[in-house]
Amino acid sequence: MAFVIFLIPCFVVGTDVVFSCQNADDFVGASSPGDIIIGGLFAVHSEMLHPEKDPIKPVIQNCAGFEIQVFLQTLAMIHAIETINNSTLLSGVTLGYEIYDTCAEVTKAMASALRFLSKFNSSEDAVEFKCDYSDYIPRVKAVTGASYSEVSMAVSRLLALQLIPQVSPASSAEILSDKIRFPSFFRTIPSDFHQTRAMTRLICESGWNWIGVIATDDDNGRFALESFGVQAMANNVCIAFKEMLPAYLSDSTFHTKVDQAIEKIVKEKRVNVIVVFMRQFHVLKLFKKAIERNVNKIWIASDNWSAAVKISTIPNIRQLGTVVGFGFKNGDISSFQEFLRNLHKKPTENNKFLREYIMLLSVCAHLEYHDFQTCIANQSQDNLLENYGSKPQTWRDDFLNANVEPGFIHSTMLAVYAIAHAIKGQCKDRDCKDPSAFTPWELLEELKRVVVIDGDKEVKFDSNGDMSTSYDVLLWKEIDGHMEIITMAEYDAEKGGFIFKDEEKKKDFLALKKVQSTCSQPCSPGQVKKVTESPHTCCYECIYCPENHYSNQTDMDYCYRCNNKTYWAPINSSTCYRKTIYFLAWTDWFAIFLLLLSAFGVVLVLSICVIFTKNLDTPVVKASGGLTVCYIILFSHFLIFLSTVFFIDIPTEFKCKTRQAVFGISFTLCISCILIKSLKILLAFSFDPKLQNFLKCMYKPIPTVVTCTGIQVIICTFWLIFRTPFVNQNFSIPRAIILECNEGSVVAFGIMLGYISALAFICFIFAFKGRKLPENYNEAKFITFGMLIYFIAWIVFIPVYATTFGKYLPAVEIIVVLISNYGILCCTFLPKCYIIIYKQETNTKSAFLKMVYTYSSKSAGSVAVSQASLDSKSSSFRATITDSCKTENDSVNGNCHFQVPGQSLIKGKVLPKNATRTMVRKRVSSI
Repeated sequence: MAFVIFLIPCFVVGTDVVFSCQNADDFVGASSPGDIIIGGLFAVHSEMLHPEKDPIKPVIQNCAGFEIQVFLQTLAMIHAIETINNSTLLSGVTLGYEIYDTCAEVTKAMASALRFLSKFNSSEDAVEFKCDYSDYIPRVKAVTGASYSEVSMAVSRLLALQLIPQVSPASSAEILSDKIRFPSFFRTIPSDFHQTRAMTRLICESGWNWIGVIATDDDNGRFALESFGVQAMANNVCIAFKEMLPAYLSDSTFHTKVDQAIEKIVKEKRVNVIVVFMRQFHVLKLFKKAIERNVNKIWIASDNWSAAVKISTIPNIRQLGTVVGFGFKNGDISSFQEFLRNLHKKPTENNKFLREYIMLLSVCAHLEYHDFQTCIANQSQDNLLENYGSKPQTWRDDFLNANVEPGFIHSTMLAVYAIAHAIKGQCKDRDCKDPSAFTPWELLEELKRVVVIDGDKEVKFDSNGDMSTSYDVLLWKEIDGHMEIITMAEYDAEKGGFIFKDEEKKKDFLALKKVQSTCSQPCSPGQVKKVTESPHTCCYECIYCPENHYSNQTDMDYCYRCNNKTYWAPINSSTCYRKTIYFLAWTDWFAIFLLLLSAFGVVLVLSICVIFTKNLDTPVVKASGGLTVCYIILFSHFLIFLSTVFFIDIPTEFKCKTRQAVFGISFTLCISCILIKSLKILLAFSFDPKLQNFLKCMYKPIPTVVTCTGIQVIICTFWLIFRTPFVNQNFSIPRAIILECNEGSVVAFGIMLGYISALAFICFIFAFKGRKLPENYNEAKFITFGMLIYFIAWIVFIPVYATTFGKYLPAVEIIVVLISNYGILCCTFLPKCYIIIYKQETNTKSAFLKMVYTYSSKSAGSVAVSQASLDSKSSSFRATITDSCKTENDSVNGNCHFQVPGQSLIKGKVLPKNATRTMVRKRVSSI
């Protein structure tokens, strides 16, 4: 009752006196005297009324739309100043304040700024024009505010004329960080750069890339939209549509624009996330219309309205979907809440805002909570007193506390404390009771260095005049049937990440991912985005990565290429696979088959060695050149069979160098020994004197073998030194790596094989000459056949080897080596083994002599006939025998003389009776 009696005198005034501006003092919303005055600019009302009569006159009009949240900010400023005055922070110096209502209008805010610039103690509130304001003492030392960036930009340009510090608790436009255009502007919140980056981070982590944006068509909305657009583009987030609503509710197109925005949201069915940069009264109108149209989306709220209780309490707000937003970092405001509980005890003479609020409480007292809020917001200063009448005074303790937005309250109090700490720095050596003790520009310099203790940490302004505080990520969550605004996470502006206090909050954050807001379905790993005709990069088709390319993440812009040398990938692959390494392994069935053939060859060689060793004194073994020659040839065959082992399993440098050298030298040694045998056979059974003389000159077994083999050793040595074979990785097969030996030099390889072929050809010629040997002594015939097998095998090898690739390439050479080695081995030794084992009756000395005698008799007769034929054909060389054998002495040892006309006497041999038997012995001994 006492409270009501106290309030009654406050309202016994006329309508024109309470709210209309009759003089400069009437323009002040709330004030308190002090040694140092701080100005305040707050949009306590959401709009300024405009005259309906013409012509329009330059008169400051009344306002409408009482904003409880902003009214609370003015109370926070008052509370902070009162707290400072009651503390020892500024001992002996009191702070005063003058708070003005901007009505969210730049025009009215400029009028307030002009009063701030007026000279101190000037009765006319005049602003002096000067070229130098260094010594000028304005009405205020600093200003707190304004509520909106658009207003702050205009006011800051005016205040910059005298460099009066302006500390805003709410203006977040990024452009205000520009100290060239706004040198005296500070703020206790981060700029929109950090907010838009935080929004983009939230969108990206939730998997959204197709969103809509709605903003107010003013400086704050445009700059926020521009900043967000840059961040979105940098993070591959596409803006499906942008809708701009008029900045002022009085705009005649406002409701039409709201309807258009709602239609756009309904039409874009793939857009399920809407970012909203608007003032609270704009959002209120938008959401009411969206509820009517049953719009259900995820709404990302800017710091202007993310903690607005009056919006979260709209009936059926849950139908709109999920609201997640970013609010300024909360602090300890318990003292302010206590201040609110005692607010009804405060005088109202110098606080028009408080008086108006009390009147609104009375006018709207009969309504429920949300309707009560709506009633307050819809009352204008022109009709409030008419509606107030004689209604009883009421007070609601819970209403103000319920509408507190902690972030804004904290930043407002922080702004006042920052100014107070700067004043403290200026008052160290000065008497600040004197208003001219320091000037605003000196306070500005002090403010740049000031450090304020905020809870348990120190905060200060950066070089841009911003306080780099973090954001609270707010979630509107229905709890017990009521929409509550809870802090879901904290956004660290420096690190650019989210910090969760507990797992439950993190689950709420992850639950946002359940909603999809993409232009196209995400491309899964193995696919890549292909941009369609749409101008937006977020609208695309998903196509498969081609062969040997992969993508290991969703929505990749391009496929990575596999390392073609060691990896491969099929079409639509999410990873690269290591290529299979192929070589002719021990476990390969074909390699096993070839090894068995080589092993059988080794066994065959050893078996022949045993047979020949046991039958050392038989004619067949002796006729083969003796055991030494046979052992050398068989050892060569053994090495050739052994060399095939180096063609199998993983190629190494040692194997690559060894295999061709062992094969080439061994084969050369084998052919050299067979060549000597061919010469010996031809020498033993040749009756042509000229040929015999030539063969005797050629037949030098040891030097011939050493020379022939030595040349091959030299060839291989030069090959291994200058162009040595090496291990090569063949990538010609797409999904495999063939490990193979590169011969280093095809020319050297060809020379080695060509040299063996040359020796084999000579051997073939000599053996072919001796092909008509005794029927049972047919070694030359078999050597000829063995050389033919060698030639056929290697002639076929060349085109096959040149056109074959893969792991079976070494097998081709192994096959040729085995064929040629088996051919020569079998043709050289198997016939003799057959005679030794199965035809022992022919492997005796008597049988052998009989065979040779028969062949020699035929050969001798052929030679005599041939000689007589030759003598008869030459009539000019007809010889007369003067004496067949003049005396017995002349015919000693079977010598007789033949006289050819015109020629000297030629000695000849007379074939005695036993000549044939003597010839046989010579042939056998030569063999």
